[in-house]
This record gives sequence, C-alpha cells and structure tokens, in this order.
Amino acid sequence: MNMGKPLLASIAAALALLGVYFGALGILSGWNATVEQFLTYRYFVLALAVGFGVQVGLFVHLRALVHGARKQGVVLATSGTASTAAMVSCCTHYLANIAPVIGAAGLVTFATQYQVELFWVGILFNAAGILYIVSKVIQATKEHAKCVVVS
Repeated sequence: MNMGKPLLASIAAALALLGVYFGALGILSGWNATVEQFLTYRYFVLALAVGFGVQVGLFVHLRALVHGARKQGVVLATSGTASTAAMVSCCTHYLANIAPVIGAAGLVTFATQYQVELFWVGILFNAAGILYIVSKVIQATKEHAKCVVVS
C-alpha cells in the first residue's frame, strides 16, 4: 500500500496543530511570550503535535484499507467516530489558550496552574488514540489479507 498519503497527512496535521498553537498563543500573549512558552514546554508541545500527526496518518491509512476492502466486498468493523474522538481529545490542553477568548477565567486559572498535568493527560490521550487506531489497522489488514487470499 502507498504510504505517501498517510505520511503527508501526518506531517500536515502535526504542522497544523503547531500552527494553531503558535497562532492562538501569539494572538493572546504576543510573539515573545509565545516563543518563551514554547521553549519552556517544547517537549510536551512537540510530543502532542507528533502524536496527533501519527493518529491522523494512521487514520488516513485505516480509511484507505477499509475503502480498499469494501471495494472487494468485505465489511470491516471499524469505528471512525471513536478514532476521530481519540484524535480530537489529545488537544484538550489547548483550552488554556482559547478560554480567555470565550471568557472562562476560572478555567484558564485552573489550566495554567495544572498545565504540565494537562500536557501529560494530552499525551496519554494521544497514546490511547494511537493504540486504538493501530489495533483497527491490524484488524483491517488481517481482513484485507483474508479477502486477497479468497479472491
């Protein structure tokens, strides 16, 4: 299977998430504060961006596997909704960056006080999402292989 599209989707998603991070934080705090914040938390931010990118790449790959199997008449038990929810859930810590816009001062205070813990929660959601999608890719690959052998 061609891995070009999933790889490009993965890179684009990671860069898009970094763009949202820098854009939102830059608008709210200014460029110097954004760079300082990034340098302080770069390992967390980069881990979240890479994890999100991996999930998107896996999801694109899974969707291609399912689509290819459906062309051959095989129905796979995959849950796009759960995969999408897992991908989106990794970004919960970004509420700290957008909450001022929606006027949630209490949430911002909480998120700022527990920022590192929220980064870890985001990383755990990333890992859970990756594991879930990988299990579905493995399942879809097995089903696709059965279909190819039968055909």
